[in-house]
Amino acid sequence: MTIAAITEDEIHTVVHAFYARVREDPMIGPVFNGAIHDWPVHLEKLEAFWSSVMLTSGRYKGQPVPAHVRHEARITPEGFARWLSLWRETTDALLPPPAAAAMQDKAGRIAESLSHAIAFYRDKTGSRAPCPASER
Repeated sequence: MTIAAITEDEIHTVVHAFYARVREDPMIGPVFNGAIHDWPVHLEKLEAFWSSVMLTSGRYKGQPVPAHVRHEARITPEGFARWLSLWRETTDALLPPPAAAAMQDKAGRIAESLSHAIAFYRDKTGSRAPCPASER
């Protein structure tokens, strides 16, 4: 798929609108709110991530797999599906159709990759890791 034109401003708008919805969502909001302790800093990191994914800007310097595996006890396939549903709704509402489709395609691949990484971790350890009380 050819990457549709998207701007840093659109990435900013989508990330902030999407995670505002995530934080209020009854299914995945508690997972995110329990894991993220400084939302402004996290939103900047997410903007850098999506800039790197969509614009190949190289702004993101983190490691998403370890960050998600750390919270694997609270991450479910249903949660990933809900995340993708909210992402689709948000991008459809805020972006031109080609840009929304491009971001949805990337999000689907990211969710699949993270799902596989978490499943691999669970298989390797033989059980779900307990979520530390500080992250509940």
